Amino acid sequence: MAVELKNIMQLYCNSLTEYSRLVTREVKIGDLLLGNNHPIRVQTMTTTDTMDTIGTVEQTIRCIEAGAELVRITAPSKKEAENLRNIKDELRKRGYTTPLIADIHFTPNAAEIAARIIEKVRVNPGNYVDKKKFEFIEYTDLEYNEEIDRIRERFTPLVKICREYGTAMRIGTNHGSLSDRIMSRYGDTPMGMVESAMEFLRIARAESYHNIVLSMKSSNPQVMVQAYRLLIQQMMQEFHECYPLHLGVTEAGDGEDGRVKSAAGIGTLLEDGIGDTIRVSLTEDPELEIPVCRDLVKRYERKMTDDGENKMTDVEQKLSTANSQLSTKTVAIPPIDKIPYDPFVYKRRETFAVNNIGEKHVPVVIADLSKIGSISTDDLQSIGYTYNEATDKWTISDAAADYVFTGNQILHFALPGTLKVIVYPSAWQQAEDKTKYFPIFQDSGYAKADTKSDLNFVMIDCFNDDTSVNDFTYLDALANDKSVVLCLSSTHLHAMPAVRRMFMELELRDIHNPAVIICDSYWQTADEHLIHYATECGALLLDGFGDGICLGINSDGYNNASVNNASGRNYLNNSTIEQFINSTAFSILQATRTRISKTEYISCPSCGRTLFELQETTAKIRAVTNHLKGVKIAIMGCIVNGPGEMADADFGYVGSGVGKITLYRGKEVVKRNVNSDIAVSELILLLKESDAWVEPVV
Repeated sequence: MAVELKNIMQLYCNSLTEYSRLVTREVKIGDLLLGNNHPIRVQTMTTTDTMDTIGTVEQTIRCIEAGAELVRITAPSKKEAENLRNIKDELRKRGYTTPLIADIHFTPNAAEIAARIIEKVRVNPGNYVDKKKFEFIEYTDLEYNEEIDRIRERFTPLVKICREYGTAMRIGTNHGSLSDRIMSRYGDTPMGMVESAMEFLRIARAESYHNIVLSMKSSNPQVMVQAYRLLIQQMMQEFHECYPLHLGVTEAGDGEDGRVKSAAGIGTLLEDGIGDTIRVSLTEDPELEIPVCRDLVKRYERKMTDDGENKMTDVEQKLSTANSQLSTKTVAIPPIDKIPYDPFVYKRRETFAVNNIGEKHVPVVIADLSKIGSISTDDLQSIGYTYNEATDKWTISDAAADYVFTGNQILHFALPGTLKVIVYPSAWQQAEDKTKYFPIFQDSGYAKADTKSDLNFVMIDCFNDDTSVNDFTYLDALANDKSVVLCLSSTHLHAMPAVRRMFMELELRDIHNPAVIICDSYWQTADEHLIHYATECGALLLDGFGDGICLGINSDGYNNASVNNASGRNYLNNSTIEQFINSTAFSILQATRTRISKTEYISCPSCGRTLFELQETTAKIRAVTNHLKGVKIAIMGCIVNGPGEMADADFGYVGSGVGKITLYRGKEVVKRNVNSDIAVSELILLLKESDAWVEPVV
């Protein structure tokens, strides 16, 4: 589907080719200003029992000192809402003025109490008035409108209190907790999420209350991104303005997977100038979320000179320094007035297959081992291939790279059956087995080559100079050549939109060659690399672009193998850089739902409602189920986050009382009130009964 643009705001952002923040209404949260081009604010949520005043205060302080600009605290009932005053007073007494947010589910009376005490309340339109029973009801228009009147009657008192006290509000829709009424009319869709929030926003606007932030969260980054885009479009069409947006991926999990999934969703929107505040929901201590938030946000912070001019962002400075051929000015990416895809509905770009790349094949992973001086069989272990010298056999993991780039090296050992090698043309000429080795050419060099393979990789550096789209004459020479796989990268200071613009150019020219996304990182820490890769590649994959990915680290980062991430965990010391990059590539494909290679965990970040030790339990479940490729397991701390927010999980492990667990198959309750000390064993039994279990390979 091509989208004609008379006004880019008919889409969802200011520009697809030039970074520009989406202008939103200004919202005041205590003394903090949000939206209207103010800095992107970072926040987190406490995990303590709200009735534990000192424990909550001390954890809040740790979050603030880590850099949190807003801190959210759960208020599941009136008593917790009332105790927010004690928490706030103690924080103020200790000199901390950071705005606090009350997190409300199911309990309007708690919200009304909290709104008189602290700076902001968050309500979930899916359960603020409605009670989810997973029932399908056919509503007539009259019945539907009667339900809206019921919501108006129950929600308006909170709106009036917030207006009177100057309290801000977040209308926070979650994909997994849409009401039965919304589900009945809109289904489990991004548009249903949008309408769920819009119902509440219309009521607030009717009361002349505008101190509002909105969010569209999902554990599926595809759904999350589409919902935010649709929300912006709907607000602009209906109100001709946009309210500030809080970005987040729910139940992202922990470790590398949680960071990658969060960055894929949040980073995709930030790349287009969308987002006024972010929260990364990790199943870890809340203060550990803040460095990840900072790594995301700092990519878009502009430093101001004394005369008010913008300087380059940190990422621009790093990229400019690493690429000496780049000047400090940003070359304009050619604008686009016809979008050759639908950004509101995921559809993979149509391509033909070249070998196992493109068409209906899952995206491939290409490992870059070219920086290793002399590659041995041991080096292939880092990308999923383990050689047993005694048996002369290879063991291949589910996360084994499909291709390896070795530069000019021909490998002097027999390769595992599924692995293929990419080399420069001169090395390819020397390779004896041309069923295993394939050449990679530079753009126009392919047309000039005398000898070619039946599989040729062609590198294109997208819009890194003043070249106009009309100058890409070499595209004509390889267009729809059934032996050519394109490798798209960019040394442009804004690489993702440059590569996306090239994908659009290919579509406009009806060029259907498969294309691999090449992404290099010029950062230093493991978290920075993760954020960079997941943002740049995730943004493209979530729009259906890309038949493979290849990740690389610049020389300085590659040589600094002992670098820590911001939270203090050391990814690169505990494994080789090649393992880290290979694992990250598969994590990005998994997070974007484009290639499933491992078990997926939908795990909430814990809060004061959690009814068991979430981090410990998540680790325990992961340890015994991480071999179940493609199975999605949700681990939820309380009934608020399950079963609704498990969304599309296959199985659920949900706290239902102190020391009690309820097990789900999909949204069906299978076992209630299981003692937590045997619940993991019961989950394994459920997996076996459901034919989802395979014995792990020892």
